[in-house]
Amino acid sequence: MGACLASAGLVGVALFALLPAPMALVACLAVAAMAAWATNLVPPHWPALAVFTLAATLIPGAAPVVFSGFQSSTYWLLFAGFVLGSAIRHVGLGARIAQPLARCLAGSYRRSAYGIAGACLLLGFVMPSGMGRIVLMLPIVMAVAEDLGYPQGSDGWIGLVAIAAFSCFLPAFAILPSNAPNMILAGLAETVYGHRIGYFRYLWMHFPVLGLLKTVVLVELSLRLFPSAAPAPASARRSADTLVGPWTLAQTALALLLALCLVLWMTDALHGIAAGWVGLAAALVCLFPPARLTPADCVAREVQHGTLLFVAGVMGLGALISASGLGATLVDGLAGATGLAAPPDAGDGWQPGPVGTLAILAMMSTAAAVLANLAGVPAILTPLAGETARLTGLELDLVLMTQVPGFSNVLLPYQAPPLIYAIQVAGLPFGRMTRMCLLLFAASLVFLLPLELLWWRLIGAV
Repeated sequence: MGACLASAGLVGVALFALLPAPMALVACLAVAAMAAWATNLVPPHWPALAVFTLAATLIPGAAPVVFSGFQSSTYWLLFAGFVLGSAIRHVGLGARIAQPLARCLAGSYRRSAYGIAGACLLLGFVMPSGMGRIVLMLPIVMAVAEDLGYPQGSDGWIGLVAIAAFSCFLPAFAILPSNAPNMILAGLAETVYGHRIGYFRYLWMHFPVLGLLKTVVLVELSLRLFPSAAPAPASARRSADTLVGPWTLAQTALALLLALCLVLWMTDALHGIAAGWVGLAAALVCLFPPARLTPADCVAREVQHGTLLFVAGVMGLGALISASGLGATLVDGLAGATGLAAPPDAGDGWQPGPVGTLAILAMMSTAAAVLANLAGVPAILTPLAGETARLTGLELDLVLMTQVPGFSNVLLPYQAPPLIYAIQVAGLPFGRMTRMCLLLFAASLVFLLPLELLWWRLIGAV
């Protein structure tokens, strides 16, 4: 802790020597907060509260900017995600969703793996919380794996549980309201630039490669790392029978409500209602006491207020970086080193072109994810996106989208709290999960990133 404070002090002195005082103060806040979030020395909501306090008291006129995250629809979408997740668990809809999966798992190990991965991926459309999906699906998949004839700790059991953990989280980065970094990106874009990222456009640009194809890569990799024999058909039938039961009125009502949310999220380009307000309306219905869709103490116990403060702090800090001019200064300083700022007719040197520029930006977001954490990527890069778009001549929306290949690629488990949670709860071998992360990271970088850029080219986004 002492070494960290000393390092922070030296960085602060250097910043005040290089930048104007107001900009240097914002830079010190940003460096300190991001270092705290990356190292986890304190709970993530503590640096967010420190940013709110110091910016509002030390920087004139900063209060409306630093608290702007609370006004974002993304903040309220995250709140709604906690409420909807609580409702799904409370009425037993999670087990109900898993019933079709349990009936079709028998036959082959590959079929079981793809069935679990597909169910987890589909759940990303109706449950906007990566941690919530893992909390919901992990116990079900662990039990189903044992009923299929794979004892706990065997390669077949580890493979199916690992597929559930990764599939609940990584492919859902291609679905806008499904993971926190996606929502931080959307919230910062709205807060800093007044730019709303549409649900369907985001899905169209990312889901074919980073959603569907990444799921296939994930399953095939797991099948090779954890090979096993086919499951026992009789055990599979017993698993299905134990999960069968009549639909309750609460389950039906919640399923219809989630279906309506999904329709409204996917048609936002038609009605213009942000995903956050749709989710908030659904949460309001779930929290209505006579509906009995959530526990009475849902807001007090089920909603993770620390996570909400963290997200609001990240969005507020990003808005502050942009408003202070720090983002433009950083981009101007880095543009020459990367060649992004050079005009198309500047000399004989190599010029990356639009696709090459996008590749460089995607690699920058990948590096930011490794150095900080997944949620830190939009916090670091979104305030710089406007100036980057100006220097490169690319559309702002396209520059923002280059963050997704970065924060959807996990090098090590520590970058993703849901994966750490799954490893600890299920008792998965950490070394083998780290190896799976490394191999998936390499496959995404070498194989999926070029295909993502090619897909953008095919659909006319570039």
